[in-house]
Amino acid sequence: MTQDQDPIAMVVPPAADNYLSMVLLVDDQVLICEAVRRALAEEPDMDLHYCTNSRDAVRTAQDLKPTVILQDLVMPGIDGLDLLRTYRATPSLHAVPVIVLSAKDEASTKSEAFRAGANDYLVKLPDRIELIARIRHQTRAYLDHVQRDAAYSALRESQRQLMNANLELQRLTQIDGLTNLGNRRYFNEYMQAEWRRALRSEASIAVLMIDVDRFKGYNDAYGHLAGDEVLKRLAAVINTGASRASDLAARFGGEEFIVVLPGATIDGAGAVADRLVRSVRDLGISHGEGVVTISVGVAAMVPGVGTSARDLVNAADVALFRAKEAGRDRVEPHIAA
Repeated sequence: MTQDQDPIAMVVPPAADNYLSMVLLVDDQVLICEAVRRALAEEPDMDLHYCTNSRDAVRTAQDLKPTVILQDLVMPGIDGLDLLRTYRATPSLHAVPVIVLSAKDEASTKSEAFRAGANDYLVKLPDRIELIARIRHQTRAYLDHVQRDAAYSALRESQRQLMNANLELQRLTQIDGLTNLGNRRYFNEYMQAEWRRALRSEASIAVLMIDVDRFKGYNDAYGHLAGDEVLKRLAAVINTGASRASDLAARFGGEEFIVVLPGATIDGAGAVADRLVRSVRDLGISHGEGVVTISVGVAAMVPGVGTSARDLVNAADVALFRAKEAGRDRVEPHIAA
């Protein structure tokens, strides 16, 4: 498909008036087949094919892809009503219009035919003009149906692609490009939403504030590209701390990260922090005479009147400062005043 082509136009056929009627006649009587052939012979927009063995009708219709099926009801080998039901149960044929050509003119027979899936009913042999008019009408209705289905399918595909693009755009606005964790903006939105939820349910919410120890020295010694690679590796470890669907790991800024743990207590959050500190140490990333490590400040609160999410983040930040002051590569919990 070229850049100028409309994707919907590629799958939607032209107007039905420009299409010929591909007619399949299913009748075991050769004389009837010949009579119908003569009736349609001078119509340039009609192409007639016939099948005299009713057992071959479905296969023939699938191969031919007719726009109209003309069919008798009384044939050897298979009941005409059962054949109608088979068309309707076959995905490639279920919408193809069927005009019954029958010698029976009883109202009950016509009613049964329509219940079985017939679109029209003619007592054979009908007037030539009427037969041609019915075939053209059913062809036009069928091709309009095909056009609508094709346009609808194309529209649904366009909507699916647009939805995926919107989801990807939303993801990009929420994700830090380097670490693939949540970004600061997303953290702020998420934290506020979880704080309100904890306030309503009177539940605890915990935060881990994480900082990479002596990271400026690492950048100075190994370069910023190497520093970026370290942040990526540490982010993968830190993300394991957000193991529940309600948890969030985000890049807070620079070499700082934050993990939100809704429902966690100070002890539970501290256990997660201890594991992260050990996991980062176990990476064994060389840094001077040692390895890259992190320090973590932990805080937990049950939201109440007069408190805010900022209070919780500040408490975790104070605890992080204490971890740095106490020697780094460690976890410090917030100590309530």
